Amino acid sequence: MMFRHLKYIALLLPFILFSCNKQLDLQPTDSIIDPERTFRNVADLNGGLLGAYTQLTYNTIYSVSLVTDECMLPNENNLGRGVATYRWQIDPGTTTITGSFGEYYITLDRVNRVLAAINRVPAKGDDIALKDKYRGEGLALRAYCHFQLLQSYAEAYDPAAMGVPLMDTAINSFPARNTFGEVMAGIEKDLQLASTLIPADADDNTRITRTGVAAIRARVALYQKKWDDATTYATEAIDALPLATASEFPGIWKDTKSAEVIWKLKQVAGADDPVGAVYYDGDIVYYAPSFELINLFDKNNDVRYPAYILYDDTRGDGTSKYIVNKYFGPAGNPGLADIKLFRTGEMYLIRAEALAEKNKVTEGAADLNALRTARINGYTPEAFASKDALINAIYTERFKELAFEGQRLFDLRRRNLPVTRTPEDAINAQGKVLLKPGDKGYIFPIPDAETKANKNMKQNPGY
Repeated sequence: MMFRHLKYIALLLPFILFSCNKQLDLQPTDSIIDPERTFRNVADLNGGLLGAYTQLTYNTIYSVSLVTDECMLPNENNLGRGVATYRWQIDPGTTTITGSFGEYYITLDRVNRVLAAINRVPAKGDDIALKDKYRGEGLALRAYCHFQLLQSYAEAYDPAAMGVPLMDTAINSFPARNTFGEVMAGIEKDLQLASTLIPADADDNTRITRTGVAAIRARVALYQKKWDDATTYATEAIDALPLATASEFPGIWKDTKSAEVIWKLKQVAGADDPVGAVYYDGDIVYYAPSFELINLFDKNNDVRYPAYILYDDTRGDGTSKYIVNKYFGPAGNPGLADIKLFRTGEMYLIRAEALAEKNKVTEGAADLNALRTARINGYTPEAFASKDALINAIYTERFKELAFEGQRLFDLRRRNLPVTRTPEDAINAQGKVLLKPGDKGYIFPIPDAETKANKNMKQNPGY
């Protein structure tokens, strides 16, 4: 990709962070890092992978929250943070929306450099298995980044639609956009191989494990409408990691419990811009949970409600009494909760939807009811008269379960549904209460800097 203004940072950062003891000979050429000298042993491969992981952020979570009905703009956000995006004043220069484009392609560049070096790095004994593990992780991370890019920037979730450039090598070039179907084929190929390389006993959930690969495959299959595959891979993840109990669930968001967390991004104490601060910085509520979302919860019995949303009626006049509580994190590090990318709760909802689409309403309802039973004290299982009734209930449950996890807009896009805001959530929206398919913001634009630098890059319709 033509990220020339970011290239040197992108190439150097992982090795500065993880190989500070190595001397790098910097040359004034495009090939500033010689892979054969940078990756000399298996430990270097691990350092390169860690450098790729560190590039991932909360960009997608933030942009999805602002564009959808997850949150509302309170009066106290007088600094204007994210306001234009919230009001759907979106164009290719809106960095809140386009930031994830660079994030994922820089990660891809780092991963591809590691993958290209693996065969050259010598190994013996236990290091042979480690090389396979790192190759599997790299392939899975490459698949994840390509999928995240498709969610935000694909013209449509249709095989023939414009997708994004499929980058399986680290190269400066002018790539055109592959179709959605072509990118998905590359994703599936990477994930299939990754599932055979990552050992079953790898259990560090800050990295992609074999269960993590299954979870990614389940989400990918859902977007492809491959219902049997979605069921298979969701079941694999569910069998490997059960749902959190009601007593364990609050601890997930304080980072005191790891129950049902399949893969998370570890946040580092002392970070200048923790994820929770995009909603609340300890003083100002920049974005409050929407009343539409709040009113969906059984506030007295649903363990998700106090874990996700704080009600504080001691705050002064003109302020929001509701605060996004999901990323408060551990005591002493406000707003610094680890970012949970995949959880078992989502796997139940994926399987429920896939079963419903197969007209297995009873089985799909059983998954939905199992999730609700785990989350809502005293819940009575519900019966559903039709496939459509069950799918509508699943969508409502996804809104609650996955709130502020970067899924809401893409769920609506999967079924060509508009974003709607209730009047009480739109007090500062300047009339922006309906975002329809085809409107600016419903599909994110390719960054302006990218289309100007890359002669082969086409913009999404409407921009």
